[in-house]
Amino acid sequence: RTPPHYGDNDASGERATMAHHVVAIVPSSDLAASSAFYERLGFAVVGDYGHYRILEDGRGWHLHLNHMPGWPARIEDNPFGLYLYVDDVDAVADRVRDAIIEPGAPHAKPWGTYEFAVSDPSGVLVRIGRVIDPD
Repeated sequence: RTPPHYGDNDASGERATMAHHVVAIVPSSDLAASSAFYERLGFAVVGDYGHYRILEDGRGWHLHLNHMPGWPARIEDNPFGLYLYVDDVDAVADRVRDAIIEPGAPHAKPWGTYEFAVSDPSGVLVRIGRVIDPD
């Protein structure tokens, strides 16, 4: 089930608001490179405080980047990951086709999603997908 967009009614008829949501705070060793990467996915920088940036896409995705010089020591050791749900997976994939990790993706996964994955400049695994019918 896709969560409602802010300002829309949710399943109970209540208005979705910014009062109840979650935002990932992701460490970044290079804020400029990380911001450019997430902009390719559809985010825009809406707040820049030097060592801390706030990004969103205007439809429900929110992400904060925190500058952490030299972290992680090795990109492949970054344990963080994000899952971004979106209706038009192929449109987002077209914007980052050169960075997709798995050849031939996006495609259906056995766990019921249509998705692909990319890695941000600090090694955060970012999966972009949507839930699909099990048929």
